[in-house]
Amino acid sequence: MGVCAELAGKTMRFESPGADRIASLVFFALGAAMTYGGYAMDRLEIRQIHPASIPGLVPIILGVALMVCAVLLALQAGNDAEQTDGPPDVSWTDLFCALAFCCVYAAAMVGQMPFGVATALFVTAFSGWFLWPEAGASASVRIRVAVGVILFGIAVSAAISVLFRYAFLVRLP
Repeated sequence: MGVCAELAGKTMRFESPGADRIASLVFFALGAAMTYGGYAMDRLEIRQIHPASIPGLVPIILGVALMVCAVLLALQAGNDAEQTDGPPDVSWTDLFCALAFCCVYAAAMVGQMPFGVATALFVTAFSGWFLWPEAGASASVRIRVAVGVILFGIAVSAAISVLFRYAFLVRLP
């Protein structure tokens, strides 16, 4: 059990070969789409820009890497000898809350407030939803989880903002 799950008092299951197979198909399709999209981008040769500086080079590389990881995930899922008995742990509430968090972030927060603030709030709320302790947890555990997710949200937001601003030279809203 991971440290975060232990802190939150929840049991997280990671051994689901069926979910891994489905995820590998989704990731492979996403990687293939990224690779094709990167290849289909304009080459900018008309402006006498070096062919190695094509805008689609990074999506091509990331798409191929994602497809390789998807194949490795599918192979690992196929090699898992342990099959779980009974239905997997599924929480439709968690699924719809994750979807709601992502939609609110993309549609209502980004562009309406500074990117760093929106991202910090999103990451904090998202991770807080999944890591918040069960009802019987002590106050000290709740405080540690709250401080942890707030610091995590701030750190992730800062890292993303710095990466986009200085590595990718993208001005964020």
